[in-house]
Amino acid sequence: MRAVPRPPLPWGWAEPQPPVLVAAAAAGARAAASPPARRCFPGRRYAGERGSRRWRRHQGAQALLRVVRAPRGEQLLCEASTVLKYVQEDSCQRGIYGKLVCTDFKIAFLGDDESALDNDETQFKNKVIGENDITLHCVDQIYGVFDEKKKTLFGQLKKYPEKLIIHCKDLRVFHFCLRYTKEEEVKRIVSGIIHHTQAPKLLKRLFLFSYAAAARNSTATHPKNHTVMFETLQDWCWELERTKGNMKYKAVRVNEGYQVSERLPEYFVVPTPLPEEDVPRFQGHGIPMWCWSCHNGCALLKMSALPKEQDDAVLQVQKSFLDGVYKTIHRPPYEIVKTEDLSSSFLSLQDIQTAHSKFKQLFLIDNSTEFWDTDIKWFSLLESSSWLDIIRRCLKKAIEITECLEAQNMNVLLLEENASDLCCLISSLVQVMMDPHCRTRVGFQSLVQKEWIMGGHCFLDRCNHLRQSDKEEVPVFLLFLDCVWQLVHQHPPAFEFTETYLTVLSDSLYIPIFSTFFFNSPHQKDTNMGRESQDIQGKPLNLLTVWDWSVQFEPKAQTLLKNPLYVEKPKLDKGQRKGMRFKHQRQLSLPLTQSKSSPKRGFFREETDHLIKNLLGKRISKLINSSDELQDNFREFYDSWHSKPTDYHGLLLPHIEGPEIKVWAQRYLRWIPEAQILGGGRVATMSKLLEMMEEVQSLQEKIDERHHGQVALQAEASSLLRASARLSSLFPFALLQRHSSKPVLPTSGWKALGDEEDLAKREDESVDLGDL
Repeated sequence: MRAVPRPPLPWGWAEPQPPVLVAAAAAGARAAASPPARRCFPGRRYAGERGSRRWRRHQGAQALLRVVRAPRGEQLLCEASTVLKYVQEDSCQRGIYGKLVCTDFKIAFLGDDESALDNDETQFKNKVIGENDITLHCVDQIYGVFDEKKKTLFGQLKKYPEKLIIHCKDLRVFHFCLRYTKEEEVKRIVSGIIHHTQAPKLLKRLFLFSYAAAARNSTATHPKNHTVMFETLQDWCWELERTKGNMKYKAVRVNEGYQVSERLPEYFVVPTPLPEEDVPRFQGHGIPMWCWSCHNGCALLKMSALPKEQDDAVLQVQKSFLDGVYKTIHRPPYEIVKTEDLSSSFLSLQDIQTAHSKFKQLFLIDNSTEFWDTDIKWFSLLESSSWLDIIRRCLKKAIEITECLEAQNMNVLLLEENASDLCCLISSLVQVMMDPHCRTRVGFQSLVQKEWIMGGHCFLDRCNHLRQSDKEEVPVFLLFLDCVWQLVHQHPPAFEFTETYLTVLSDSLYIPIFSTFFFNSPHQKDTNMGRESQDIQGKPLNLLTVWDWSVQFEPKAQTLLKNPLYVEKPKLDKGQRKGMRFKHQRQLSLPLTQSKSSPKRGFFREETDHLIKNLLGKRISKLINSSDELQDNFREFYDSWHSKPTDYHGLLLPHIEGPEIKVWAQRYLRWIPEAQILGGGRVATMSKLLEMMEEVQSLQEKIDERHHGQVALQAEASSLLRASARLSSLFPFALLQRHSSKPVLPTSGWKALGDEEDLAKREDESVDLGDL
């Protein structure tokens, strides 16, 4: 990786100070010893008694509370007192007074009001990140307000703002007023935040390493859910045996120690006839790698393309090599391979990046006025972003590949330049649709480990953790989670996990104490945190995996990650299992082989499906992808499946018609108070269903005492949902009893009704606000 020189420190900023444990305690002592003069600021509960004994005790308690919460190795970098944090839904008219600090882990606001840190109304507390904490990697954009004008902040500033606005990648928006803060502290905190969130970083300077080094001597935590990490040869062999793929494929250790390629994992699976000595020839490029095997013996494969060469001699060598590889996987009439070139016939990374940039602006709302101003054109802005259309295209492509595997009994080979972006996305979606094991929490986590972590998805670059290239920042993994949410939303009983699980998983991308989403490859992780990073005592750095949810949530909160409506697979005896081994309840009566076509079409298909033609530039696959035959097969497959009852433990296809693709409200709208519906939404329906389930379970408990433990756990989950009669539709992230100061009529309603004089004339008319 290219070394990036460390940028100069901003004006007024010093080297890292002692750990936050010492700094926070010192701050509390200073506040208790010499409180500032009594001044009244709007919205501060302790304004009238600042400097009193009660106020000093409160300040010390706040400092102590923050010390307990500070992760290991966290250091205080800069701080500013007398900062006012505005309440978002009140158009910046009220706020909470406190201290704004920046550490090498996060930006945190320490409020004088005890509710600022630990609000009892918060339904879903995170033990690592508080309500007023922003990890440095979660910062998206920083704005300053100069004379009521909002400007983007970057680099060295000649003039410092009176207000600071921070937009986060999890779509939170923070407003801080700096009018009452000392000038020197304003310069220090603003310069420090800009420097530590936007300046390019070195990999070794991530907080991940500071935390791991500080926790070196502590006992490592391990997830107790048996997630398969795919770090050993045995893990791959287990997956082959589970999917019955060990008859045609084998796990190899040719890249052990990363001798062949630093891009590939140490262990992976290839077709059995493929000689292992072929793998090192082009550093793993041009090798079909196994992803998953279907129940009928067909398999899903992926391959990275060979580098494009202009030299005829090198080109001939590539042709000869690919011809030999192709013959090992394409042996008609029993082994037929369909190639799917995602680099040329599908989405581009630029399309995804552009669409998401437009899409996220719909939810980064500064205040209530801005929300209602955009209300009248919200749906047109949503459509123009094309984000939902991209989701639909991804789901459609996954269904097309599923049709080839399930109905046509064809192997499918996904092609991409490095097979680490769109290949990860499509192959994962196909497995979620076809394999019920991937719809359990353990299975889904194992799928992410196999296809994304070991598949070499560049999380470090795609999340732009080092701030080195904005062009490389593409939310491919977030797109995958959004596609999975569409399935969860349409078929809730088929998934063991909930949409809350997907939401917190997306948030975990930006928490730098987990190593799961902070490296570009297994080699980069092992090099920087594994064997080569051992100290003189031979102890490796202590790594945390995001799959250990106990690090972030208490057991009571973890129950919200499990779907109580999940339909578990019924246990069958040996006789039943043997008779139904290869039968699917939704198996279609479609031909196992392709229907005969005209000689001309057959010629084009033969030319198109040939791997060499696809990889060496002579691509005419669009002729086949847009053919009437493919469209007819897809439509027949899609319509036939949706016309039959759903088998939640079989094949699962989403609806992809326009109205069926929806906005993931819990993730994108959870910080907007105006979007919440008290006592409404899917949460209200879920609460009623759980109430009935609890009644049924109590009756079952009386019948069968052996199920007492399981019943108690599910009853606890239902009690969380029924803790209040007025749950928000964005539960569990929204706060209870939180009312926004929205107008009696939305802005769009005022525009529709006309000016005030016009409205006065219509005083006696009946106006239905629901139609506005």
